[in-house]
Amino acid sequence: MGVVLLLYLIVEVVAVWAVASAVGALWTILLLLAGAMVGSWLARREGGKAMRAVIAAAQSGRSGHQEITDGMLVALGGVLIFLPGFVTDLLGVAAMVPPTRTMLRRAWLRRLERTRGARGYRRRVVVVDGQVVDETTDDDPHRDQRDDGPPRIIEG
Repeated sequence: MGVVLLLYLIVEVVAVWAVASAVGALWTILLLLAGAMVGSWLARREGGKAMRAVIAAAQSGRSGHQEITDGMLVALGGVLIFLPGFVTDLLGVAAMVPPTRTMLRRAWLRRLERTRGARGYRRRVVVVDGQVVDETTDDDPHRDQRDDGPPRIIEG
């Protein structure tokens, strides 16, 4: 984590230095302030849209996973915009603007599916006549090497 923070600081200092060299210190400060103001306006607007979409999905009885993911990306974008610097402002705007947010959402969900597929399997533990019956379905040859914690017990 310390390496990421150090890398962030180096990248932002280089970006601010480059902009200040090109346009001057006063314009650099004004650009940083303008970015924060535009970013906060965009976060409010897109956050409101995302929240209304989640509510509409819930009221219609649909699964709102797309709307919730959009809301999470808008929140991430808002956090990035409030961090000082030009690079985080650009990343924050990219997370909030609908076309790039759609691309980010798809990439994020694909990664989650790959991660789940790489180490996930379905495990079902059933109690029959006081005996725990493990009905695990698994294609993972390394299943016995993992510790998934205590078994889940379904009685009924």
